[in-house]
Amino acid sequence: MEGEQNSSILVIGGGSWATALIKILSQNNSPLSWWMRDQGAIDHIKAHSHNPKYLQSAQFDTKKIVISSDLKRLIETADIIIIAVPSAFVHETFLSIPEGLLKEKTVFSALKGMIPEMKAIPARYLHKTFGVPYERIGIICGPCHAEEVAMERLSYLTVACSDMKIANEMAKLLACRYIKTSISDDLFGTEFSAILKNVYALATGICAGLGYGDNFQAVLISNSIREIERFIDAIHPIHRDTKTSAYLGDLLVTAYSKFSRNRTFGFMIGKGYSVKAAQLEMNMVAEGFYAVKSLHEIKKEFDVEMPILETVYNILYNRKNSKKELKNLTNQLD
Repeated sequence: MEGEQNSSILVIGGGSWATALIKILSQNNSPLSWWMRDQGAIDHIKAHSHNPKYLQSAQFDTKKIVISSDLKRLIETADIIIIAVPSAFVHETFLSIPEGLLKEKTVFSALKGMIPEMKAIPARYLHKTFGVPYERIGIICGPCHAEEVAMERLSYLTVACSDMKIANEMAKLLACRYIKTSISDDLFGTEFSAILKNVYALATGICAGLGYGDNFQAVLISNSIREIERFIDAIHPIHRDTKTSAYLGDLLVTAYSKFSRNRTFGFMIGKGYSVKAAQLEMNMVAEGFYAVKSLHEIKKEFDVEMPILETVYNILYNRKNSKKELKNLTNQLD
């Protein structure tokens, strides 16, 4: 990256968040490429300047963007790589990529989930699998929903990297009229927090589906940020303020927004849908469902008290009764 304003940027993913990032990044003058798996979607974008499946109102100047399904070729020509595919499919996406190809790149995760094959956050996966140095790995996190980016509503992004110079340069690339950015050196804390907040959004959705009101939801969220703080302090004990937007702000928007797929998924579970039925109905990935299993195992390893995460795990993976589990949870909150 090294301060170059014309670094070539590659966004990997064809979903709503990848589409939103392309919209943001196409505002600047950097060479921009976009990988997606679906050749039909690629052809549509080239012909009609919008993604046919996600954020259809977002228009692109396709003359500024190289769009291809050839991932290896796009990685070879990129300086900066932003990964924005659902975390459950990251390992599959990179199966054909040689180990050394990413080693000299600067790689940012825009994921909000665990890599299930390794039970790892994206930063650890990139470091262990491809040898990318931690100081060249970053995360782009909210609070920010793709749908509001498409509408150009004022939104905020936090860019975290242990190398603050790299974080600052990416923050500048993402900043535009409707996007304000801030930076952090807390790569592991922000990444785990971005994953955990999806689990708590599932919890708020389950509670809403069961008929719990705003008063209880407020208690649930106040306890959720404390669980997040306990967890990330145990995993990576450094000084941090979890009341800032990268932690609490991201939790709030995911727990309360109508655009939150995790809250929607949880609401359906609370209404009595099975996991499989909810997944089929949504036809979108709720990252929290995949993350909760790995987080549950890490929680046990570090012996962190997390009754809300435990409740969501019991409902989704042990198939325990939602109403009974939430009733038990109410006695553990304050």
